[in-house]
Amino acid sequence: MKSIKLLVVLVIASLVAAFFALDLGRYMTLDFVQSQLQGLQDYGRENFFTLAVAYFAVYVAATALSIPGSVVITLVGGAIFGLWWGTLLVSFASTIGATLAFLSARLLLRDWVQSRFGNSLKAINAGMEKDGNFYLFSLRIVPIFPFFLVNLVMGLTPIRVIPYFFISQLGMLMATIIYVNAGAELAQIESVSGLISPSMLLSLAALGVLPWLARGLLGLLRPARAPVSFKRPTRFDANVVVIGAGSAGLVSSIIAAGAKAKVVLIERHRMGGDCLNTGCVPSKALIRSARIADYLKRATEFGIDGATGQVNFARIMARVQVVIARIEPHDSVERFTSLGVECVAGEAVITSPWSVQVGERTITTRAIVVATGARPFVPPIPGLDQIAYLTSDSLWELRELPCRLLVLGGGAIGCELAQSFARLGSQVTLVDQAPRIMPREDEDVSAVVLERFQAAGITVHTGCRATAFTATAEGGVLHAEGAAGSLEIGFDKVLVAIGRKANVEGFGLEALEMPLTERGLIKVNAQLQTVYPSIYACGDVAGPYQFTHMASFQAWYATLNALAGRLKKFNVNYRVVPWATFTDPEVARVGLNEQEAREQGIAFEVTRYAIDDLDRAIADGEAHGFVKVLTLAGSDRILGATIVGYHAAELITEFVLAMTHGLGLKKIGATTHIYPTLAESNRFAANAWRNARIPTHLLPWAERYFRWRRG
Repeated sequence: MKSIKLLVVLVIASLVAAFFALDLGRYMTLDFVQSQLQGLQDYGRENFFTLAVAYFAVYVAATALSIPGSVVITLVGGAIFGLWWGTLLVSFASTIGATLAFLSARLLLRDWVQSRFGNSLKAINAGMEKDGNFYLFSLRIVPIFPFFLVNLVMGLTPIRVIPYFFISQLGMLMATIIYVNAGAELAQIESVSGLISPSMLLSLAALGVLPWLARGLLGLLRPARAPVSFKRPTRFDANVVVIGAGSAGLVSSIIAAGAKAKVVLIERHRMGGDCLNTGCVPSKALIRSARIADYLKRATEFGIDGATGQVNFARIMARVQVVIARIEPHDSVERFTSLGVECVAGEAVITSPWSVQVGERTITTRAIVVATGARPFVPPIPGLDQIAYLTSDSLWELRELPCRLLVLGGGAIGCELAQSFARLGSQVTLVDQAPRIMPREDEDVSAVVLERFQAAGITVHTGCRATAFTATAEGGVLHAEGAAGSLEIGFDKVLVAIGRKANVEGFGLEALEMPLTERGLIKVNAQLQTVYPSIYACGDVAGPYQFTHMASFQAWYATLNALAGRLKKFNVNYRVVPWATFTDPEVARVGLNEQEAREQGIAFEVTRYAIDDLDRAIADGEAHGFVKVLTLAGSDRILGATIVGYHAAELITEFVLAMTHGLGLKKIGATTHIYPTLAESNRFAANAWRNARIPTHLLPWAERYFRWRRG
């Protein structure tokens, strides 16, 4: 490929150099053409085919090399060959030349541009893949846009070659006909600038803008094509009905109520959703107890002899419920009612884009926000339905610590709970068919967590596929296939933690024929609007990220669009998305990691700081892990950061802030951090980036200078 690029560069450079060295531009001026016009016309009458081929080749070359003078050549075509043949020759020659210029730009520049700016161009690439043909056609219609610039820019995008050729030919046809037709009067034309009137240019520009205006008008009149039609009510009981009182639904409700809109919140189970009752809150309470149990085992490291502790699992699980109860008032019916939200308990069914039924009551509403969340996904493994399996929903009913716990799934939930139960005394085996645990993270991250798991006595089987379960008196046996062959793993309890499935069934979406994604999520646009303009979705049911903080983030956009979408639309932005896995060590990330950057073809640099050298981490007995920052090649612009270590989820916030507001590593390095703190690790990582770029070749000169200064 490099040799081909070099050859193309040499050919282009040679042709362009020859053009200027031989002063070929003098043959492409209006004065020269007019002086030779009669001779060209006479020759064309005698040797039409020869002159047509020569003309065609010159036009293709001039356009491909972006040499100025194409307007004059077009006029010549009209003057010599007439309107019909001139248009035919110019149309195909200009399109072929433009396509060659397009391909040259793609061959020589696209890989470099995409690797350097790929993350920034992600939205543009997506837009071009979706609407590139439309954009190209609009640009080609308007002659005020330099065609060579269009060729260059389009070559850097994902638009395909064949559509580029035909759309270019169609888009340039109107201007081609005008110029070729004008060529018939070439002898009377005094200047190219006077070729067509300003009114003609304005008309062509208006023609180019017309598709955009039509598209925008259609978007206002018909934002989406709903698969089922319904009659719109003449009046409404509410401005917004929110279905689901988890993180997304609660935030949607409070935003709508804060704007003084009439909002009805419907929940069929418990306020607070999964996060409060079965997810974030209880799991972190359990993780805290497990960490205390681990600290007791490590007490001698801190100079404390004789420290003992007996795990009382029933009391630990009781404490989990106490923590939930302490936080529960934040999400309670009483609080939200006091804020102006009408809370309704029951099963919601969407009966139309403007109505929701709860029991015998039908609520008409201008907008609906679906925030029904997700549930643990249970795979159809033979025999699993014969086992009293646990999920992250049912786990909290346990009051007796399992002696042998099998965890199916090596993602965030599986890893967090596997480590916690191991620290509390269970013999834990973790099985995942992925090649490593935490497969979304980089390999070095997974390796650190795996090492800690193995040191704690957790048996980990990766690349291992569960094939069947068999029930036994004690619990059950998992039959699996791994790289080393067949496995049989006995257990007392099995925790299924291999992902979550969006809740899209049972509340009316089927009757609406609501489109879903391949992952079973509700399909939404950039405003979180479904195919029905009055129905929005946010949180786990909409994706693409199933995190509590992202559900809250999306709820803000969904609610504002539901309330004010006719006045202004707000596009959700996923440029900066942080998350954490609360294992020990914690793993926190924002933006890209190495494997994602490579997959996207982005040129990046890695800066790494080992936390085992940090004073505060040493003092706390937590000197392990690292900070890893990805920056754009040749820049301090942060593409992503991963932190593995003690309180990593807290430390990542500085990088989240920096990426959100466009601050680079230089700014972090120049920020004063309190000593001794864990947050210093972020500054040391930034300084490591700076130190790696010190111009060491200048240091001998600096040494000479300071020696001279000393006299």
